[in-house]
Amino acid sequence: MYAHYADAIKTPQLIRLDDNLFVARFESMKIYSALAAVEQLLAEGTIEPGATLLDSSSGIYAYALALACHKYALHCYIVASKTVDRSLMLQLQILGATVEQVQPMASLKLDQSFRVARIQQLLRDNPRMHWMQQYHDDIHYLGYAPVAEQLRGEFGDAPLSLVGGVGSGCSTGAMAQWLREAGSDLRLLGVQPFGSMSFGAEHLHDPGIIIAGIGSSIAFRNVRHRLYDEMHWVSFEHGVAGCIALLRRHGVFAGLSSGCGFLVAQREAALQPQRRVVLLAADTGHRYAEAVFAQHEHSADIAALQPQFVDDTGALSLPWSAMAWQRRGDPQAQGPDWPPPRTPRRPPHAAN
Repeated sequence: MYAHYADAIKTPQLIRLDDNLFVARFESMKIYSALAAVEQLLAEGTIEPGATLLDSSSGIYAYALALACHKYALHCYIVASKTVDRSLMLQLQILGATVEQVQPMASLKLDQSFRVARIQQLLRDNPRMHWMQQYHDDIHYLGYAPVAEQLRGEFGDAPLSLVGGVGSGCSTGAMAQWLREAGSDLRLLGVQPFGSMSFGAEHLHDPGIIIAGIGSSIAFRNVRHRLYDEMHWVSFEHGVAGCIALLRRHGVFAGLSSGCGFLVAQREAALQPQRRVVLLAADTGHRYAEAVFAQHEHSADIAALQPQFVDDTGALSLPWSAMAWQRRGDPQAQGPDWPPPRTPRRPPHAAN
């Protein structure tokens, strides 16, 4: 029996899609990082019982943090993106979170920058608030150690390829780090939208949307570029096609980042038959019902979609580009050794 709803829904369902292709389907993946971060902060005394935790979110981290605060009787304050829909907003409010939704901006860059500026103002006015910094604090790596253990338990020492959105770096990157520490032979394939600056695509504009949750229009300090073997940039329209194909072929109803990742994962499985390929599906498809799934009659056949491989980010182009990243550093950094290597704090269950 579970002590709290967050514990009950955090574990992903591992589903075989094809001979060597699998999906780890989460209800809401960031519950792992939010719970572990809050547990660690309480254990080390960084926050006290009854504290107010503050962060910015486009959706699933807000839900995760609200659930973590609910479990530990903490106060939650979210500066929410315009992409937070009414269904999620109502859940956050009923869970006890204070939600401040910013006015719609012309771009995700303006939206993210405005939200960060608002957080800084809130911290000046309320210095006892604790900013969770999901985009910057390595503490969010802790939560994904159990997912790595789950994958190791399922696949053992078989060579793996892990496919998923980069986002803040604390999901795909964290799982890759924990798996490699445990001895796994792992290829990590990251997915980004056009317009994201984390891997050098900020000069391109997707006429659809920049896909919330896996892209960065501002610098995310906890992205560890040297963990990634291959990068894929996928347009909104291709992501729509991937979402609908994932549901139509396999019955998996998942969000837009999962649709982008499905294109990459099914290609990797065909090219790497000796590997087990695992797609990380971070959330459900409910908030994309109108923008994505309502387009099913007009979506492209993914069998006809292939990436254009490039040698430099300056050559990236829509609708789907890919690059052998080869665990190189941050393209935005000054100097070859930035960012410095960092080791996340051990999760509480692994602190022996």
